[in-house]
Amino acid sequence: MDYRKMGASDLEVSAIGFGCWELGGTYGAIDETEAVAAIDRALDLGVTLFDTAPGYGLGHSEQVLGRALGARRRDIVLVSKTAVSWDPVTFTRKMDSRYSTVKQIAEESLRRLGTDYLDLLLIHWPDIDTPLQETMRALTDLVAEGKTRYIGVSNYTAYELQESKKHAPICADQVGYNLFDRRWERQMFPAAQELGIGVMAYGPLAHGLLTGAMGRGTTFPGKDWRASGLVFGQSLFAPEHLPHNLEVVEQLKALAARLDTTLPRLALAWTLRHPAVSVALSGCRTPHEIEENVRALELTLSAGVLAEIDAIMAGAAGQVDRVPGLHHLPGVARGVDTVTGTLPTSMPLLP
Repeated sequence: MDYRKMGASDLEVSAIGFGCWELGGTYGAIDETEAVAAIDRALDLGVTLFDTAPGYGLGHSEQVLGRALGARRRDIVLVSKTAVSWDPVTFTRKMDSRYSTVKQIAEESLRRLGTDYLDLLLIHWPDIDTPLQETMRALTDLVAEGKTRYIGVSNYTAYELQESKKHAPICADQVGYNLFDRRWERQMFPAAQELGIGVMAYGPLAHGLLTGAMGRGTTFPGKDWRASGLVFGQSLFAPEHLPHNLEVVEQLKALAARLDTTLPRLALAWTLRHPAVSVALSGCRTPHEIEENVRALELTLSAGVLAEIDAIMAGAAGQVDRVPGLHHLPGVARGVDTVTGTLPTSMPLLP
């Protein structure tokens, strides 16, 4: 296992992190016993960072992870999130970064995880109706109270990072980053590097597309968040785009075979090649998957291989340039939807 610092902080994390979104049950069928075995195997392989959130299965992911870690919790870097509340009756969620909500949701996470502190607490999504300064004050107070050792954000733009850093020592920004999605690399990575903020890359396998296991007959059950064909504003799985993207995947698989490796290892190595990235979050359902993903650290990609990958990715379909979510903007009291360019009247449901 390789280990890296989270940005300019002294928090050391494994380069491959264990993403626990799947444990929530909204990512297709999952065998909980197998998933717990995967967590155990990850620990044995030296994986130290485990990332979850209250919104992953309305708290279920945190509960499963807490039970699985048990006494080994002190051996790992435990990451969770706050500032997304949900209605248990309608199963709808909204971004809420008010001071009281940030603290309340963090306390609830601690109870579900069975621990008295987090190693890193993130604001899950920006809340355009709450000033960034208020949200950062909640995070710094949680540090002062011993509820979390480090603080960060998720899905924050360059401007939001710059403003937040003025009020709190944030050390991480967790965003989607993979071969099919380089939006944040262009929009935010330079600012993160300048500010000493480490990037936590979620979805490095493009939410299943880069596992190589999907085919033209792939469908998603209604409970699976990918069923709409949209992944964070990109229609990668839409019927008109999936065949093109599967062809791209086949070309990447051929390249991986030529390099005597596998597609998941190639995809993870590509994500980790960027110096802004502190950790790639690997969602795993079985011990074999985490064993496979950790082997990505054995692979170094040459300039020539990277150029080949860029040429292959030119055939991808369904991509957009705008980052997902609603965001604070300079000189604007309320944020703008970066997809439509309009002032929203309600918050969309995002994973």
